[in-house]
Amino acid sequence: MITEIQSKKAEKWFSWAHLINDVYTGMLNPLMPFIAEKLSFTLAFATLVISLSHIFASVLQPVIGFFADNSKRRTFIFRGLLMSAIFIPLAPAVNNKWLFILLIVLGSLGSSLFHPQALGLLSKFAEVSKKDVAKAMAIFMFAGSFGFALGPLVSSSIAHVWGLNKIFWVSILGIICALMMFKCVPKINNLDDKKEHFGFKKAFGDILKNRELNLLFFIAMIKTLMINSCTIFLPFLWKDLGHGKMYIGAAIFAFTLAGSIASLISPYAEKKLGTKTILYLSLILTLPLLFLFVATYQTVPLVALTSFILIGAVTMMASPVIMVLAQNIAPEYKSIIAGFVNGFAWGVIAIVMTILGVIAENAGIINLLMAISVIPVVSCIAVKKIRI
Repeated sequence: MITEIQSKKAEKWFSWAHLINDVYTGMLNPLMPFIAEKLSFTLAFATLVISLSHIFASVLQPVIGFFADNSKRRTFIFRGLLMSAIFIPLAPAVNNKWLFILLIVLGSLGSSLFHPQALGLLSKFAEVSKKDVAKAMAIFMFAGSFGFALGPLVSSSIAHVWGLNKIFWVSILGIICALMMFKCVPKINNLDDKKEHFGFKKAFGDILKNRELNLLFFIAMIKTLMINSCTIFLPFLWKDLGHGKMYIGAAIFAFTLAGSIASLISPYAEKKLGTKTILYLSLILTLPLLFLFVATYQTVPLVALTSFILIGAVTMMASPVIMVLAQNIAPEYKSIIAGFVNGFAWGVIAIVMTILGVIAENAGIINLLMAISVIPVVSCIAVKKIRI
């Protein structure tokens, strides 16, 4: 049997691996305006590439979660991290847009392999170590968000100093981490002796027929829409205003860092304010903050940047709350539910983003963002219907 000490050790390695994996997934956004210029493609095509990245990193997560929940092996977390580490950093160096897309897709599939099993096993290890699952989840999600925040800073710094073709050197970090996890994370054969295998149809039927889970999945999608709209479109706006790689990378770093800190403290805020209050605040506050950005981005850029960072904080604040709520509703399907909340939601919105990229190119980025900012407020209806 796995001991309490081994479980605590595993939790720490899962968080480190999540941080490193998400460094790679966060590298692309600030570089896209410059890669688009290098490979001669448009804003709409760039949005399509990023959307493909999110689709392959996300849509398959519930299916992979099904196999992970039925598996006694740790194979998904290792192979997933290796694929993210190797393929994504190679992509900015290539000179062919189709090879660029292929590398991004392969690296994104790695992220799709890593997340569901990591999220499912984290909850189980936390139960063995007698740790508050909500706190363990908050730390894990903070690590991923912090890694996602570091990604733009790492990639833009390397590109600024050495060029796009040197980013592949960061692959070494992920390869080392994967090898260390293989050694330090205990085998899961005895983690759950009473575990029963379940069929694909039954598992997905139970989940998709559950009203509370569908409402939580919907809220996760709306939050993802807000995050992607800000981090994909605003780098193109800033580049048009004359800002360079470092400014754009630092802005996205600050946005995601604020979100990661907010997700870390959200379990404590939830105990003080209540679960629904956290969900309401996370949805409602994006509207005034985005309007403040629009009003000041040309005249008072510091205020606009501050509002952009605060959007990251309030939008990501409820992420661990939603994950734990969903997993508690159907604990036998932890990895599948993690795939829906942390993956499928991103994949669905990635498909939507391909359409929004065309709209942004024709109607303007600011007009599109102002329209999108109203959607989270309207979505508060879903929060009201959740029985907590």
